[in-house]
Amino acid sequence: MNRPLRTTLGGALTAVMLATVAVAPAQAHPVDRPPTVLALPDGFQPEGIATAGRYAYFGSRATGAIQRVDLVTGRGTTIGAATGTPSLGLKVDPRGRLFVSGGTAGDARVLDTRTGEVLARYQFATAPTFVNDVVLTRDAAYFTDSNRPVLYRLPLGRRGALPPADAFGTITLTGAYEQVGTGVNLNGITTTPDGRALIVVQSSTGTLCRVDPATGASTVVDVPGHTFTNGDGLLLLGRTLYVVQNRLNQIAVVRLNHAGTAGALTSTITDPNFDVPTTVAKALGRLYLPNARFTTPPTPTTPYTAVAVRAH
Repeated sequence: MNRPLRTTLGGALTAVMLATVAVAPAQAHPVDRPPTVLALPDGFQPEGIATAGRYAYFGSRATGAIQRVDLVTGRGTTIGAATGTPSLGLKVDPRGRLFVSGGTAGDARVLDTRTGEVLARYQFATAPTFVNDVVLTRDAAYFTDSNRPVLYRLPLGRRGALPPADAFGTITLTGAYEQVGTGVNLNGITTTPDGRALIVVQSSTGTLCRVDPATGASTVVDVPGHTFTNGDGLLLLGRTLYVVQNRLNQIAVVRLNHAGTAGALTSTITDPNFDVPTTVAKALGRLYLPNARFTTPPTPTTPYTAVAVRAH
């Protein structure tokens, strides 16, 4: 009779101990949130952004240097040496290569994101030229030129092999696209949701155009009641198109149809930390934008930042 009693007492004691453990308050472990404002080097004059994992890459329109920033810690380091020419629109491919638009240099560079080594360089044009932005597809990289109504196509070979220095094509835009004056015209670029065509923004007129990459033929993307004046960087996530309107300090959010021929404005994103943002990339569930500060006279000590906002 005593043996069952001991077992009962032992079980009761164990239950009490477990209950005590269960109700003991858990230790708090604070979780650090990634910063919403990232400091870039003074005087850097950022323009483009590309992201890969927890890292963002920024290009300097002043010197051409490339800055890599850890979005979790906010720490930055220079991986691409200054070239003396601009580094504008940027994209990173799955192989860890950074495609860089060269602005007034009329060129593009491809860098190794780990070492900053220049893997290839392509001279698209000479002045007047302003190679502004880039988008990557499975078989090519397409670059815009804000001074000319053309796209530059850099074909990618098997397993993403980079072509020889002279193996690029120039696509002249026809149809609805209009070149206006000598200012910034053709700017941001992305693909349509179905991947069959490209979408570009004309900054001066605020027009979105769908471009057939095989022919250059363009049509207006119908977004009733809205234009995209000061349109700059474009980002497509699914069927949602984000259009950065730099001097308006806002992002227009457009829901496109599958073919990218039409869409509707669904919201506008603003933030008090915006100071003429230019381009946009997604990472860690947020949108990141560099503040180009076009309305602030640049000096070697002028501070620059990038800002994170919630994606709508």
